[in-house]
Amino acid sequence: MLEQESECGVTLLTSLLDELPEELARQVFTHASWTERRSDSYARLAFLGDSVLALAVTAHLYPRLEAERFGAGRLTKIRAQAVSGRSCRAVAERLHVGERLRAAAPENGEGRLVSLLGTERVLASVIEAVIGACYLHAGYERTAEAVVEAFAPEMEDALEHPLDFKSALQEQLARRGETIAYEVTDEHGPPHDRTFVVVALVDGRPLGKGRGRSKKHAEQQAANEALESLAKA
Repeated sequence: MLEQESECGVTLLTSLLDELPEELARQVFTHASWTERRSDSYARLAFLGDSVLALAVTAHLYPRLEAERFGAGRLTKIRAQAVSGRSCRAVAERLHVGERLRAAAPENGEGRLVSLLGTERVLASVIEAVIGACYLHAGYERTAEAVVEAFAPEMEDALEHPLDFKSALQEQLARRGETIAYEVTDEHGPPHDRTFVVVALVDGRPLGKGRGRSKKHAEQQAANEALESLAKA
């Protein structure tokens, strides 16, 4: 029963995935280390899918959230949380991406499979690649509908339990004995319409960059990107 409940949220995405031509489906689940040509891996599809995912979630949320309560800054934070690496990993687990990667792994790639499956960024990238491939094969409308269904719990969680990326990053770095600082590297525009660019520096190393209409908003984006960078390590 629990397995059925966990799968029901990815019904449309599963159907689209099963429709993919064999060559495209194979690319979705091919890690770069498993092929001599990086172009045969899921990297390019993930790049495309990342944009489709962001647009689908934004287009779904925008008309449903009243402008008085949800300005551009708050919408950006909600979207960032809903499509974060953590969210993509949750969708990947519901879609049984791990099993699909195991089935696609070459014999000489099985040794790294356990570490790959434990890496949030790998699972997130595969989900983005799935979305990119579905977009190429089925078009935007069907893919967006599947994305909205698949990420519905993550969007709901972002609305009900907004995450403070700066606090989350601070807690994670504290456990590692590292420090965080935020530096404004650029600002432009008139005083009433200023845009700030902020870099998150972890022990002096740039680990994330954010852009926003306020320093606070830009810092949150930089912290989120830093969290994503840490997840790749």
